[in-house]
Amino acid sequence: MKTRIADAVRAAGGWLPFDRYMAMALYEPRLGYYSRGAPVFGLMPQSGSDFVTAPEMSPLFGATLARPVEEALDAAGADTVIEFGAGSGALAAQLLGALGDRVRRYAIVELSAALRERQRATLAPWADRVEWLDAWPDAMNAVVVGNEVLDAMPVTLLRFDGEAWHERGVAWAGDGFVWADRPTALKPPHDGAFVPGTVVEIHPQAEAFVHGLAERLACGAAFFIDYGFPEAEYYHPQRTGGTLMCHRGHVADADPLADVGLKDITAHVNFSAVALAAQDAGLDVLGYTSQARFLYNAGFAGLLHEASLPTRAMAARLVNEHEMGELFKVLMLGRGLQFGAAGPMGFAAGDRSHRL
Repeated sequence: MKTRIADAVRAAGGWLPFDRYMAMALYEPRLGYYSRGAPVFGLMPQSGSDFVTAPEMSPLFGATLARPVEEALDAAGADTVIEFGAGSGALAAQLLGALGDRVRRYAIVELSAALRERQRATLAPWADRVEWLDAWPDAMNAVVVGNEVLDAMPVTLLRFDGEAWHERGVAWAGDGFVWADRPTALKPPHDGAFVPGTVVEIHPQAEAFVHGLAERLACGAAFFIDYGFPEAEYYHPQRTGGTLMCHRGHVADADPLADVGLKDITAHVNFSAVALAAQDAGLDVLGYTSQARFLYNAGFAGLLHEASLPTRAMAARLVNEHEMGELFKVLMLGRGLQFGAAGPMGFAAGDRSHRL
């Protein structure tokens, strides 16, 4: 992987934009982090995994999410769920198990051939309803689910030198990669007071993804669950180093230029940018709140009460403020849907759309 990217740097004249570097590091066929076949998702590092997502942490995550998904299916008159980046397949299994015959078709858009095979094994009990797609359907009357998908989309890095913004890219020096900045007309969407030396991310690929969704969603909803902030928090003056992080063996670090292809590279989501891109493309922003509030609104407490003590202990990490409950947010987009006066159930209390 290191050699492949070094060749790309040389072919590009000695400087590679970071979003291209990140795309290669994560998705280069057979070599990229998500393409090499390693078991990246798992509860503990002993499994060989690098990080855990909510569905691996507790089956109550998917069982609770199934309720707002079913509500949206009913509002759209649909029987299809489309999941982007299904990971280990754990969330799909939880949703299919909870929704039963309410879902007649479960489609997965997955770039990684290795992950497809893992998903195929996990979802064998529902083989008659599950299919894998190589690209967007032309038109969708469905409910879309994306759990920790937006954070894995390549980002553009910008650095402020005190007077102007520069785009941060990657160069080759000696026997390794180094940062290299170039002047740019790009800048963050937030007019804040930035400290010299500040590095931030912008998300053109995630915004383009949402535009693609809007072009094809005829009627339905989309749930995006991820870690991130609204714009004012995302570009807070004290966040001088941005949000770029790497994960390997359940340990985090902030150096994406080291061990390329062997660890995850991720950035938090600017939910304001995603919501504005959706609105500009004609979608409705139906709700935005913390993962904890969303799950509680959808009946998580009742499922927790019925669960065993070990299941409760693990599931609590989904809603604890110092773990996933507050850092993770849920954004719901849609088109052509009508709900009651309280709106979609996941946002009946504690909706934060006004903060976007």
